[in-house]
Amino acid sequence: MTDNYFISYKNTLSGVTLPERFTFPFYYQPHRLCVIAATELQQQLSSKTDWRHHAGKMLGVLVIKNRQDEIGYLAAFSGQLAAQNQWTKFVPPVFDLLEPEGFFLAGQDEIGQLNQRIKDLQQNPEIALCELELAAERQAAEQQIQQHRQDMIVSRKSRKAARLHAQAICTSDAFDQVKAVLAKESVLQKNQLKAMMAYWQQRIDMAEQQLLRLTDEITALKQHRKAQSKALQQRVFEQYQFLNQDGEVKGLAELFADSVQGQPPAGAGDCAAPKLLQYAFANGYTPLTMAEFWWGPSPKSEIRQHGQFYGSCRGKCQPILTHMLAGMNMDDNPLLDNPALGKVIDIVYEDEAMVVINKPSGLLSVPGKNIEDSVYSRMRQQYPTALSPLIVHRLDMSTSGLMVIALTKAAHKSLQQQFINRTVQKRYTALLAGVLTLDEGIIDLPLRVDLDDRPRQLVCYDYGKRAQTRWSVISRLEQQTKVYFYPITGRTHQLRVHAAHAKGLNIPIVGDDLYGCVAERLHLHAESLSISHPETQQNMCFQVDATF
Repeated sequence: MTDNYFISYKNTLSGVTLPERFTFPFYYQPHRLCVIAATELQQQLSSKTDWRHHAGKMLGVLVIKNRQDEIGYLAAFSGQLAAQNQWTKFVPPVFDLLEPEGFFLAGQDEIGQLNQRIKDLQQNPEIALCELELAAERQAAEQQIQQHRQDMIVSRKSRKAARLHAQAICTSDAFDQVKAVLAKESVLQKNQLKAMMAYWQQRIDMAEQQLLRLTDEITALKQHRKAQSKALQQRVFEQYQFLNQDGEVKGLAELFADSVQGQPPAGAGDCAAPKLLQYAFANGYTPLTMAEFWWGPSPKSEIRQHGQFYGSCRGKCQPILTHMLAGMNMDDNPLLDNPALGKVIDIVYEDEAMVVINKPSGLLSVPGKNIEDSVYSRMRQQYPTALSPLIVHRLDMSTSGLMVIALTKAAHKSLQQQFINRTVQKRYTALLAGVLTLDEGIIDLPLRVDLDDRPRQLVCYDYGKRAQTRWSVISRLEQQTKVYFYPITGRTHQLRVHAAHAKGLNIPIVGDDLYGCVAERLHLHAESLSISHPETQQNMCFQVDATF
C-alpha cells in the first residue's frame, strides 16, 4: 500500500551510515540523513507557489525505516501553514482543529455568537447613562461626607476651645452645663454623619440596582461563555492522544498534569516533532533520527535564523516527547555533561577582600540544576573560610572572562552595590558571524525569558526589562566582525540577543548555540573590568585579552 507521506530520498545515501541511537530532541547536531532530507524539503519549499505566509515556520523531518527496511523520511510543520492544518506531503496533525464538520469549529462558532450577543448588549446606551449616574452619585456622596467630616474637625477644635474657656471663667455647675451642651452638639454631628452616609448608600444602591438590571444578562452570558470555553478546551485536550513505540497512549491533560502550569499551554501537541512521531508509530515505521529547522523570516520577538536547525521547545514539547520517546535507545542528554571538566580558573588578582578571576568558557557561575561544578563551588573549595556569598555578578556558562569574587561580607556588599549603581566599567569582545556595515551604536531592546523554551530570551516591549548595549567595531574580516560590547544593563543573554536579533545587529555571535550556529565555543569574552576596591576605594582596572 502506497503511503503518500513516506518520502523517498532523491539523493543517493551511499556512504551515509545509519544512526545507532535516536536523536535527543532538545539539543543535538543533526545527523547527515536529516541534513539531506531537510535540504530536499527546503528545495521544494523554495519553489512553492500555492501558499505564502508572512511569518516564518518551524518544520521538521523524521528519518524512518518501513517494514521493507526502506529508508525514507516524513515532513511536518508546527502549528498551521497558511491558515490550514493539512498540506500535501506533510503528515496530518494529531488532531485537526480545522475539520469542517468537527466539534471545534462548531464550538468556536457558538462562542463567537456569545461574544457578539455580549457586544450588542454592551452597546445599549442606557448602560452608559446608568454608569454615569452611579459615578455621579458616588462622587457626590464622597464630597458631601468628606465636607461633613471636615466640618466635624473644625467643630471639635471649637468645642475644645470653648471647654477650656468655660473651665477658666465658669463655676463648677455652669461648666457642667457648658460641657453637656457641647456633648450634645458632638452627638448631633455624628448622627448627622450616619444619616448622611445611610442616605447616600441608599441612593448608590438604587443606582447599582438599576445598572445591574441592564447588565445581569451580560454577566450571565460571560459566565456561560467561560464555561463553554473551558468545556471546549477540555474536549480538545481529550482528542490529543499520543503514542509511543510500545503502543501506550497518553492524553495532553495527563501529560501536563505535573507541569508548572498544571495544564497544556496553547499550541501543545501541534509542533512538528509530536506530529512526526505520532504518524510514524501509528503506521508501523521505525524512527531513526529527527531534526527541526526554521524556514522564513524571524519572528518579531524570538531569534530564528532562516534554514537553521533548532531543538524542540521544552515548554510545549518536553512532557509529550518524554512519553513518546520512552523506551527508545536515544542519544544522551548533552546538557548533563560538564563542558568545563578539566578547565582551570586563572587568578588575575587576589587580596584579603576579593579575587578577580578569568572564567573559562563552559563553566557555570553558580551550580545548575544538573551540574554542580561552577565558579561558586570551586571558589568555595579554594577559600573555605571566606565569610561571604562569594558571587557578586555572573557570566553565562558559555562566556569566558573576568569575574570579581568577594571574600568578606563587607566586600560583597560594596562590590554588589557598585554593580547595582552601574559604576562598574565592563567591556566584552565578541566575534560576529557576519560583516557589520556601521562602526558603532547603541542597542535598546527589552528582554524577558521565553516561558515555553527556557533559557532562551525574547524581545518583549510589553513585559521585558529594559536592556541597553553600546557597541563599536574593532576590525572586519572577510566574513566576520570583531566588536566591543559595553553593556549598560546586565540582563540574561543580553549581548547574545542584542547581537542576533533583527532589531539589534542582526548577526549572531560565532558559536552561539541558542541564537546562531554551534561552534567549538561561544566567541564572547569579558575582557575588561574596572571597579572601586571595596576597602581602599582605589580604582582598579583589569584586562585579559580574548584568545579566540
